[in-house]
Amino acid sequence: MIDLFSGLDAWVLVSLLLALTFVLAFEFINGFHDTANAVATVIYTKAMPPHLAVFFSGVFNFLGVLLGGVGVAYAIVHLLPVEMLINVNTGHGLAMVFSLLAAAIAWNLGTWYFGIPASSSHTLIGSILGVGLANALISDIPLGEGVNWQKAIDIGMSLVLSPMAGFAVAALVLLGLKWWRPLSKMHKTPEQRRKLDDKKHPPFWNRLVLVMSAMGVSFVHGSNDGQKGIGLIMLVLIGIVPAQFVLDLNSTTYQIERTRDATLHLSQFYQRNQATLGEFLALGKAKNGDLPEQFSCNPQQTEPTINALLDSLKGVTEYRSLTPEKRVEVRRYLLCLDDTAKKVGKLPGLQPREKSDLDKLRKDLTATTEYAPFWVILAVALALGLGTMVGWKRVVLTIGEKIGKQGMTYAQGMSAQITAACAIGMANIFSLPVSTTHVLSSGVAGTMVANKSGLQGGTVKTILLAWVLTLPATVGLSAGLFWLATRFIG
Repeated sequence: MIDLFSGLDAWVLVSLLLALTFVLAFEFINGFHDTANAVATVIYTKAMPPHLAVFFSGVFNFLGVLLGGVGVAYAIVHLLPVEMLINVNTGHGLAMVFSLLAAAIAWNLGTWYFGIPASSSHTLIGSILGVGLANALISDIPLGEGVNWQKAIDIGMSLVLSPMAGFAVAALVLLGLKWWRPLSKMHKTPEQRRKLDDKKHPPFWNRLVLVMSAMGVSFVHGSNDGQKGIGLIMLVLIGIVPAQFVLDLNSTTYQIERTRDATLHLSQFYQRNQATLGEFLALGKAKNGDLPEQFSCNPQQTEPTINALLDSLKGVTEYRSLTPEKRVEVRRYLLCLDDTAKKVGKLPGLQPREKSDLDKLRKDLTATTEYAPFWVILAVALALGLGTMVGWKRVVLTIGEKIGKQGMTYAQGMSAQITAACAIGMANIFSLPVSTTHVLSSGVAGTMVANKSGLQGGTVKTILLAWVLTLPATVGLSAGLFWLATRFIG
């Protein structure tokens, strides 16, 4: 790891270390918010003592990050348009990274201080969107091209629908438990359990389910939210020291050959579907090597880009043999071919089988650009796990007592946690970022309604207000900071 940063100018090295510290601070603060939600129910119901709950939640968050992959990480990264990702330089990268991180950290700390279960996912996404939009305004790019709007819509839908699903499903699970065991002790609150049964803890089986579902929420949270930190660190590394991180320098010869084969097969795919795609891609019209000096991702330049990439990878057995400039060039070609292939996959006229083939080719194309070094994953896992153990009390009180007019029963806790674990786990499978905060708190609200406990209007309004304000607030804050930063470095 250390050799990757050797030879850097002192100011670049200091900036890099500061940026990495900011990202890890964001993940640590994320522990205040989202990870605290993972243990809120199990602590409130006294299924586990607080110190054990936060310790084991930290462990399962750690494991979730280690085993979660990088699909969600690059879903976050690709909120930025491909043009911004391929034209990185150190100064621009610094402005981008510090602006979005400062905005995200400021909003997270503010909402945590007031005990509001605000979403770190919304915060991060708003900050990235703000940078993209500000970059478009500064660079005279149409706002429609300043952000990857299709990716933003996909992520926005997951963020909107997941709390609604959490509310409905948790309510149904609770109603099912009440129908199955209407007189069970699991329908008591911890306070009722103490007064009526003189017992401090839930019944054994309820306690076991509460503990297991809490650890499940912690694991899938680590997998989902930890990847957001991984994506941020990769943005930092690619933006500040692109030569070392634009490609996975540890790629094997087989992986490089797989990338080269995918490029060749992509060319064959386009030729095979020339009748459908010929006009969109200008097949047969562009000349070999006919790429503009100011490289940009243009579907009309697909053939020259494929030929240039094949030429760049000819005889290459390891990426370390390429010059730093050539590595950046190869990444540009790969990202542009992937971006064009994604657009091609949405065109009418392609058969479902052809679209499936194209999706597989895209995965092979990005195998050596969508990666994360192990030390990055480990650092994020540690930051998120340690963040679990600090600042959880404020959110536990909000989740347990301030959403409903009555305290939470054991059955409500189980229903909300099982629903949250399943919903976030499904989102991980489809590489969609979701908010643990909103899924779990909406699940608790759903169980309160199903239990006819009623909701505390003040708390619900505060949570909804934070949900509504987070995106515009972080978009505006990060956009303003990015504008100031570009004026400073310009």
